[in-house]
Amino acid sequence: MGYSLVKDPEKSAKAYGKELQCSPRHSQNIARAVRGMKVQDAKNLLEQVIALKRPIPFRTHNSKKGHKKGKGMGPGAFPKKASQHILRIIQDAENNAEYKGLDPENMVISHISTYMGREIKGIMPRAQGRATDKNEQTTNVEIILEEIE
Repeated sequence: MGYSLVKDPEKSAKAYGKELQCSPRHSQNIARAVRGMKVQDAKNLLEQVIALKRPIPFRTHNSKKGHKKGKGMGPGAFPKKASQHILRIIQDAENNAEYKGLDPENMVISHISTYMGREIKGIMPRAQGRATDKNEQTTNVEIILEEIE
C-alpha cells in the first residue's frame, strides 16, 4: 500500500497501520481531531481518551450520540480501542523521525488518513441450521509527521 500524500523526506517521517481491528468510523473522527496537532499534544489527548477523561468530538457518524461536557462539545464519545491503535502508530512515526535524525518535539501531524481495510468474514449460528454473517471491519491508518521551524 502506498501513501496518499508525498512530503519532503528530509523533514518528514511516516508510519502506516494496516488492517487494524478497530472501527473505521471511530478512527475517522479521531483523525479529524488530531490532524494539525503537535505530536505531544496528540499523544496526551489520546491517553486522556483511553483513560475516559476527555471525549472526541464526533463530526460524522454522530446520530444518537450523546452530548459530552466541555466547551463547544456537541456529540462525542470515548473510542478507546481506536485511540489505542492510533496512539501506537503516532509513536511508530515518532520513532521513525528519531531514527532519521529529526526532532520529534518540533513535529506536527501534517497528514492523517483512515479508510476501510478488508472485511474479516465470520458467521453466527442461528436456529434451525441457519447462519448469519458476523463480519468484522478493519481499518487502515497512515500518518505523516512534518518538522516545523
